Amino acid sequence: MQIAYQKFLSNNLIFIMAKGNSTRTILGALGANLAIAITKFVAAYFTGSSAMISEGIHSVVDCGNSVLLLLGNKRSQRLPDKKHPFGYGKELYFWSLLVAVSLFGIGGGMAIYEGITHIEHPEQIKDSFVNYIVLGFALVFEGISWVIAYNEVRKEIKSNNIMVAINNSKDPSVFAVLMEDTAALIGLVIAFFGVLLGDMFDNHYIDGIASIFIGVVLTATSVLLAYESKALLIGESANDDMIADIVSITKQEVVVQNVKNPLTMHLGPEEIILAMEINFKDDISSNDVAHAIETIERKIREMHPEIKKIFIEAQSLAKIQMD
Repeated sequence: MQIAYQKFLSNNLIFIMAKGNSTRTILGALGANLAIAITKFVAAYFTGSSAMISEGIHSVVDCGNSVLLLLGNKRSQRLPDKKHPFGYGKELYFWSLLVAVSLFGIGGGMAIYEGITHIEHPEQIKDSFVNYIVLGFALVFEGISWVIAYNEVRKEIKSNNIMVAINNSKDPSVFAVLMEDTAALIGLVIAFFGVLLGDMFDNHYIDGIASIFIGVVLTATSVLLAYESKALLIGESANDDMIADIVSITKQEVVVQNVKNPLTMHLGPEEIILAMEINFKDDISSNDVAHAIETIERKIREMHPEIKKIFIEAQSLAKIQMD
């Protein structure tokens, strides 16, 4: 029992240590967004740009979302107890869903509202050169944050396709930052062209239209983030490659006749539960079955340490010779 308890603590310690990279990603995004938000609002105050106000709101929402993700990261690391025997890993998925809601309601909604208000009551943009400077710095800092988040996702998912990487990633504390940074970069480009075209054509309405487009981008991002978070929250399986490895490892044992498709579910980004049904060959001893199950579990954990709990149901036991 003591050995099992020590092994349990060791597994959870590895899980907690693994969260360090995602925490650094969130903290980096939080620092960048806080500095950018202040700069954007200062620029909006001096220039009166609606698009710049929307971008400032966007950065403030991103700061709040980073705090929510940090909170979710922290709370998801709590050890299992009697009420939650499988741990609190899924709490991270709950907080990421709140991030999606806040991005939709506060970020997207306020940006669209600000744009409509500016169209109804257009104002002359003053000293737009300040906007260009702020947008330039914001693009640099957001770009750095995006690269950090993208590299973290790439470490988890070996794919050059951003959408594939986001869809296959199980860590919302990383892919949420990547999605927010992507929306931020798109928003900055829209804001830049909104200010530029408004100056070129001396049209005060373009700035408000740009703000509405920024709101639409934020809304679309929040819907995608909510969809990804929902899939994880209700219980998403491990990827196909991992399931194929599990089946292959199991079939390597000579006493195994067949294995049904394993059932897996993510309890957290690096915490998976596995249940599978194994059919053993007829006329084998109970010791052979016990040894095979122990070997299968050991090999699975060695290849995929993120699998924390393994439940195996042995079939054909009625035909097993009892020693």
